[in-house]
Amino acid sequence: MAARVLGVDPGSSATGWALVVAEGNRYRLEASGVVRPKGDDRAARLADLERRFLEVVERARPDCAAVESSFSGRNPRSGLALAESRGVILAVLGRSAIATSSYSPAEIKSAIVGHGRAEKQQIAYMVTHLLSLASEPARDAADAIAVGLTHLHSNRSRLVVDGRR
Repeated sequence: MAARVLGVDPGSSATGWALVVAEGNRYRLEASGVVRPKGDDRAARLADLERRFLEVVERARPDCAAVESSFSGRNPRSGLALAESRGVILAVLGRSAIATSSYSPAEIKSAIVGHGRAEKQQIAYMVTHLLSLASEPARDAADAIAVGLTHLHSNRSRLVVDGRR
């Protein structure tokens, strides 16, 4: 039985998403993209993110989701904006009754590249290689693919794959 994982890389200006499907020990990328919210102010952009991400979830019909957790950066304002976007993503997934796991940036980098200090380019290269993609995906989509693959490699994914709700 195939498991459909929606990997999500939340961002204040761009949110990457990827539907990674596991069939036995083989993984394939079914779809991916980037949501770039539009609006005149932060509230309007968050509302647009909510509407557009809900469309992604409804189209993808994942069994579960994996979302990159926020990290504390140097700029508190950008950290707050990222947390707001992540909150919108989690609310959409919760309202859609999709089991969701979170992974830190270091966990994702370690699972995909082998160490927690990998650069964005290394992530993009590895997901391209691991899934035998014809071309490298956009940066935010590559990060979302990495989140989905991390979940599939994690013990947490067995809860959804084996005990589907």
